[in-house]
Amino acid sequence: MAIAPPPDHGTPPDPAHPRNAFDRFFEISARRSTPGREVRGGLATFFTMAYIVVLNPLILGSAVDGDGRKLAIPALAAATALVAGVMTILMGVVARFPIALAAGLGVNALVAFEIAPQMTWADAMGLVVIEGVLIGILVLTGLRTAVFRSVPTQLKTAIGVGIGLFLTIIGLVDAGFVRRVPDVANTTVPVGLGIGGKIVSWPLLVFVVGLLLTLVLVVRRVRGAILIGILVSTVLAIVVEAVGNIGPSFVNGKPNPKGWALNVPELPKKVVDIPDLSLLGNFNVLDSWTRVGWLVPLMFVFTLLITDFFDTMGTMVAIGQEGDMLDERGTPPRAREILLVDSIAAAAGGAASVSSNTSYIESAAGVAEGARTGVANLVTGVLFLLAMFLAPLSAVVPFEAASTALVVVGFLMMTAVRTIDWTDYEIAIPAFLTIVLMPFTYSISNGIGAGVITFVLLKLAKGKVRDVHPLLYGVAALFILYFLRGPIESVLL
Repeated sequence: MAIAPPPDHGTPPDPAHPRNAFDRFFEISARRSTPGREVRGGLATFFTMAYIVVLNPLILGSAVDGDGRKLAIPALAAATALVAGVMTILMGVVARFPIALAAGLGVNALVAFEIAPQMTWADAMGLVVIEGVLIGILVLTGLRTAVFRSVPTQLKTAIGVGIGLFLTIIGLVDAGFVRRVPDVANTTVPVGLGIGGKIVSWPLLVFVVGLLLTLVLVVRRVRGAILIGILVSTVLAIVVEAVGNIGPSFVNGKPNPKGWALNVPELPKKVVDIPDLSLLGNFNVLDSWTRVGWLVPLMFVFTLLITDFFDTMGTMVAIGQEGDMLDERGTPPRAREILLVDSIAAAAGGAASVSSNTSYIESAAGVAEGARTGVANLVTGVLFLLAMFLAPLSAVVPFEAASTALVVVGFLMMTAVRTIDWTDYEIAIPAFLTIVLMPFTYSISNGIGAGVITFVLLKLAKGKVRDVHPLLYGVAALFILYFLRGPIESVLL
């Protein structure tokens, strides 16, 4: 159901008579919008998704690559804002569609916790660049639609749900709300609540308060609920640290279970600074193939591709439907341009070391405020560019404050589980394995691979060979090679 734009006091738009060249180019009047609505929509979109400038650096900055190196959080924050701003503006100018882009949640977790530990950061980001180029080729050749159609809709839904649970467990663990339990007598459970099953530290209490506040804001449908939750939690953390002098989770190399994770919430010496753009261009597209062999990078590129571009197709249709901008075939205007810019954004994210950038469903907040054109993107994009100069603030936010967003986003992604037919075992079992193996094996690719292989196997067992798209047989074969890469490498190497 399309959301009607909020009332706009002024001259109503006349679709047949654009006011000027700017109006004509962006089709403002043609889509029955006004500049005022577009500005409000752009503001709403930014404040709904601005949390990524804080969250993406914390996800990528908490991981180490195969050489034990970390990426600097201020540089990640600046590059995250830069790419989001440029790509959002590019989407507005080229596709003229009110959908903003930024580093994709889920994909950045895959890069941080699965790909980078097996190679260098430059190698990992090089694979992201390759993935973006491949998506672009798929768009230009029309193959993207074919691959998209080869995966069953409900299995695509399960992938999103599984990523949501994966993000949730990352958030709970990073905040210290869920921790490993010492298994001295081999009788205890592997994980438990807080410290000794209790919430006994101030950082944990900050996380709980921040999470509950964010959930209340989400339920009350407050715009920018996630960002507000992060900001309020950070302020609370700063006050708690100033009073209690708690310190970091590691002091002189020794663990401090009651300390802050990653960042100690103290006010920085500078609030505004020249952005650190040293990560731009820090990628390598060739070395990973020689460092870990051809099979592992191939599977990672494929996993990046399959987890990245499905979301975009669903997002653009959802945004178009919300704004009543779909044609009779359910396709938004300039769909090819939307997909092309999205593929460029994926490669640009890798080239800037901030992971693949993708279209954000949070753009629906802008559409709800009346945005119908790319003008809203100009507003959102400029605000992201301004956020570059506030990068020092990213070092203030502890995991206990930012992880609330991961849990809430995980919930939002989980809600799609209702669309899976759990009475049909031929799709329910692959969907189940896809969902549970992502968080339980701490691997997105494991969940996708298990789901695809199981789906193909069950269809073959039922004699429904034609129910499986030919491309999916190839995908399943690649995942079988991926799971057997240990024995294969021991034989070949």
